[in-house]
Amino acid sequence: MANSKISALTSATTPLAGTETLPIVQSSTTKQVSIDNLTAGRTQTSNGIVQGTAATGYNFSANTPLAGKTSTLLNWYEEGTWTPTDTSGAGLTFTGVVAKYTRIGRQVTANCLLTFPATASAAITSISLPFSCPDYVIGICNATTGNVYSIVTTGGTANATIRNLAVASLANLNLSTATIAFTIVYTVT
Repeated sequence: MANSKISALTSATTPLAGTETLPIVQSSTTKQVSIDNLTAGRTQTSNGIVQGTAATGYNFSANTPLAGKTSTLLNWYEEGTWTPTDTSGAGLTFTGVVAKYTRIGRQVTANCLLTFPATASAAITSISLPFSCPDYVIGICNATTGNVYSIVTTGGTANATIRNLAVASLANLNLSTATIAFTIVYTVT
């Protein structure tokens, strides 16, 4: 078996205990490593590698970073839905809501479709987002009013306001019965 190709070997029939050793080349020297040490902090499942400890992940420090780099660790991936709520204080209930997000590391992409109720509320629009944003970020928002708006995060919160293209805030009554669709990409803290 000394010169057999891996493809010619028979498959294992029992699960690995973790104490088995494998050859590995490290610093130009062949050494042995146990399965446990090779997979430390990660659990291999039929769904892939499961991160064993929070704040660990894939470390890209071997890449040559730009001078302003702050991290080379990718330690978060998540996708899902959220329920946008009215945070203007007007107590509005949105209908026809479809809201999805993807978070990769600190970057969040949020996509949302919702309809404002009939309202005369003069409160400034404010809609909840899935994660807090430390800064002010502008995204694109379209409405059935025929207008194109911007959506602007409220720095330090998980909220965003709808604004006209001159970036002036809109009141809820400006979007009464309108269906809006927005996409915003922002970073979390």
